[in-house]
Amino acid sequence: MPKPYPREFRDDVVRVAQTRGAGVRVEQIANDFGVHPMTLFKWMRAADVDAGTGQA
Repeated sequence: MPKPYPREFRDDVVRVAQTRGAGVRVEQIANDFGVHPMTLFKWMRAADVDAGTGQA
């Protein structure tokens, strides 16, 4: 099983994805940071839930 990414790293990647410019895809950000796009989508969903703006 792979080691989990540090919390600071996940938070940074999510922040970049949430503040991305028009035309920048989440998949590209995931590739730039070396994570799977689905992993980033899950992190973003969890961040929304933690912030109270998303559904569990």
